[in-house]
Order: sequence, then structure tokens, then C-alpha cells
Amino acid sequence: MADYKCDECGMGVTGMKCAKCGQELIHDHITVGDGETVAVTKCPDGCGMIKSPMCCGSDMTCSV
Repeated sequence: MADYKCDECGMGVTGMKCAKCGQELIHDHITVGDGETVAVTKCPDGCGMIKSPMCCGSDMTCSV
């Protein structure tokens, strides 16, 4: 299970699931067109992905 925490304020997020299939979302990274690496949270069954959570204007860090 991916657990996200804000390094600035300590707020956290845990237990995100895919609305299509019910699988627990996992943490990963993708490389976008300009070569930048972006943190994402994705469905292990391939249903899709979202940008990882943000808090206090920055990406939250993942414990996984």
C-alpha cells in the first residue's frame, strides 16, 4: 500500500483504490516528453494513473 506524507506539514494519505477494479493503487514514476521524471499513482491492473498527491504546494513523498 502506498502511503504519502507531506514533508512540510505532516498530513498523510493512505489507502487509495482504483474506482474501476478496486485494486490498491501503487506508487511509480514516469518520464514525460521533456525528460522530466514525474511521480504517479497507478492501478496495477492497467486501468490508468494519476499524478501523485500534492500538499503545501509540493509533491507528497511516498514510503514505498
